[in-house]
Amino acid sequence: MAETALIADELRNKLLAEPEAILEDRDLMKALIAANERAMGANIVDLRGIAMERLEARLDRLEDTHRSVIAAAYENLAGTNQVHRAILRMLDPTEFEDFVKNLGGEVAQTLRVDCVRLVLETVRTERDAVLDRLGDVLCVAEPGFVESYMSGDRAGTSRAVVLRQTSPASETIYGRSGDWIRSEAVLRLELGTGRLPGMLALGAEDPHQFRANQGTDLLTFFAGVFERAMRRWLA
Repeated sequence: MAETALIADELRNKLLAEPEAILEDRDLMKALIAANERAMGANIVDLRGIAMERLEARLDRLEDTHRSVIAAAYENLAGTNQVHRAILRMLDPTEFEDFVKNLGGEVAQTLRVDCVRLVLETVRTERDAVLDRLGDVLCVAEPGFVESYMSGDRAGTSRAVVLRQTSPASETIYGRSGDWIRSEAVLRLELGTGRLPGMLALGAEDPHQFRANQGTDLLTFFAGVFERAMRRWLA
């Protein structure tokens, strides 16, 4: 009995010296509140306790929102850095042939996509020696193909950047790679007055990498830089 009282006195003195230890322990505070409610009996409604529970629930929701905002900010920053690195890689080549091939190499790796296709509309759709040297990255198509592909043959003008899962029509530009490309980001390219439009397609094996509910600001910026680089090459 003496030993138990001694331990109780030591614990009591410690809590009196550091009451913050109780206030900062959520589980201990819940146990104290529950004990107080039991002591009052079932016929008494503790409005203060109810208010505290509601405040605690609101605090939990605020903490969850805070964590979500921070995670989104870090993700956005990482995406911005990724696009900036890809642009620097894209601007490295000094020859057009290297510029196009680089899209399917270091640029694709930096953007973490599995396939890149540059589609240019032209009245000549047959391949020649120049296209063969550029590999599968550069595709030629008939006038009107870009708008038809981006809009999915729906009426109205399509958006400048379209994020979606791939359709059977994607085999037209991805070729054999279309068998395993499951989602894509399609960027419209305005190549200057008097020139037919172009399109940059970024394909991914992951069907959820590009979704319609994602933001397109970074890809719009990337397309703007790419347009300006292409205009200089075409000039």
